[in-house]
Amino acid sequence: MDGESPEGLLFKDEDFSSDLLRQLNVLRQKRVLIDVTICIGSCELPCHRNVLASSSPYFQAMFCSNFRERAQARIDLKGIDANTLQEIILYVYTGEVQITAANVLFLMEAASMLQYLRLFEACSLYLQKQMTPSNCLSMIRLSDTLSCESLKQKARSMALRCFPEVALSEDLKELCPLELSEYLGDDELCGEEEEVFETLMVWIRHDLQARKEYIQELFKKVRLQYVHPTFFFHFIINDSLLQSSPACQAILEVVRRQVFSLYGTGSPDLKPLWHVPRRDSHRDFLILLGGRKDNQQTTREVLLYQEKTGQWQCLAKLPARLYKASSVTLHSSAYVLGGMSVGVGKRQISHNVYIFSLKLNQWRLGEPMLVARYSHRSIAYKNYIFSIGGIGEKQEIMSSMERYNSIHDVWENMASMPVAVLHPAVAVKDQRLYLFGGEDIMQNPVRLIQVYHISRNTWFRMETRMIKNVCAPAVVLRGQIIIVGGYTRRLLAYDPQANKFVKCADMKDRRMHHGATVIGDKLYVTGGRRLTIDSNIEDSDSLDCYDPETDTWTSPGRLPHKLFDHGCLTLQCLPYPLESP
Repeated sequence: MDGESPEGLLFKDEDFSSDLLRQLNVLRQKRVLIDVTICIGSCELPCHRNVLASSSPYFQAMFCSNFRERAQARIDLKGIDANTLQEIILYVYTGEVQITAANVLFLMEAASMLQYLRLFEACSLYLQKQMTPSNCLSMIRLSDTLSCESLKQKARSMALRCFPEVALSEDLKELCPLELSEYLGDDELCGEEEEVFETLMVWIRHDLQARKEYIQELFKKVRLQYVHPTFFFHFIINDSLLQSSPACQAILEVVRRQVFSLYGTGSPDLKPLWHVPRRDSHRDFLILLGGRKDNQQTTREVLLYQEKTGQWQCLAKLPARLYKASSVTLHSSAYVLGGMSVGVGKRQISHNVYIFSLKLNQWRLGEPMLVARYSHRSIAYKNYIFSIGGIGEKQEIMSSMERYNSIHDVWENMASMPVAVLHPAVAVKDQRLYLFGGEDIMQNPVRLIQVYHISRNTWFRMETRMIKNVCAPAVVLRGQIIIVGGYTRRLLAYDPQANKFVKCADMKDRRMHHGATVIGDKLYVTGGRRLTIDSNIEDSDSLDCYDPETDTWTSPGRLPHKLFDHGCLTLQCLPYPLESP
């Protein structure tokens, strides 16, 4: 458009350049002012030397440097077919070209050779729009051939994000060992380790004689620490190919003894297992299960916190309304154990175990506990769940403990705790299970730490004046056990090796019946009940976050409603069932 200035009127003709290009094409078609002919075999395309030089660094170098083509009237091009050259020349003179499935690769190769970068990227964009999980691996190979980084990034991103579908494609079976190694070893691969193992074995068996020599190195790409123990013992250990490889057998033995055994790395002949983190594609999700909602009734709701948006999402409801059940996370599933089943006109103490898959957003019934209990504590360690104390069917405070073995899907009785307490804070670290405080049968606080040695199945107790918590959770954060409130504002960090407590920044309220969990390197505390200044009890909908790096508290949001006596867990899962990519 026009613009006025003190010097006069600046006239801008927006259509001038497109009109000029159109007229040049007319001149080309009429062979007016033609000074060079581009030839492919018998195909001859008359052109203007200055137009070609202006459109491409390739032609500019050809016609403006000391090459012999500078003075030639006819130029023979190699490596391009006649139809593609015609489309390129038409693109030069009109700025338009029809990209189709039939011509896209020819256009892309020609655009790369002749240095028409915008056309090259347009072809890349066209291919990206045609990309699917079944062809993205071939797109990666194509991008390497064409040196197209944008296509490669898009294709690799899809291959990693859609791993379960890509693993079924025929293209995966044709990957070379290095390509497969880079693919399966990528931290961004969005799949379960069981799927990674199965994909590897399908690839090897596709050409067994040629590929079996790679099994040892490729097997290391499977992060066996994160495989479900049932799958490990039923499928991986019994695989005939792995059994035929002494090197793989050695790896399996190390994993079996260090990851899937209660007894850890005590054997001096074992090298420490290599540390490989869980893939970045897995995310930590904050989950709330059941509890007393708005001080009215026990709820079946299950809530997931979307950290990016600060919103809460409702998941599949608990199968039963359970009062003071316990909950833990094991093998990327949530377990809800026991509790008092609350129905119309009846209350029954439950020994049921319900298992929730976040990936499927479904509940299923697990192997029931040996003893029905509520107000108990449960905690997971390696492949086991310990269910401790609580109130039994005769309303007695129990000291008993039972252990669930997820490998064999059985419960078994273990040694009872020395002192029967209700509502202690419970944590596990370095093969020891710690019970802090709680209350006795007279509802008096117990100043006691009870310690259970897991591999020895023995207890011992320590009295301490530092403990006076009731209805408080505990978590492990940065190698220390953190006891969060419990009719107090205190946040206590306990170092088991030094047997020392350190006070951290206080919570803003005296809290009890709340939830706590660790996400990343921070502590999240949810809901509960708080004591006001005038000693009244109020339900809470707070969501607070403690950062041990700065020893400070923040409030990233609130719960959808007031809630206490609920399960509060961190569940690791792939994001695709819950979020759009």
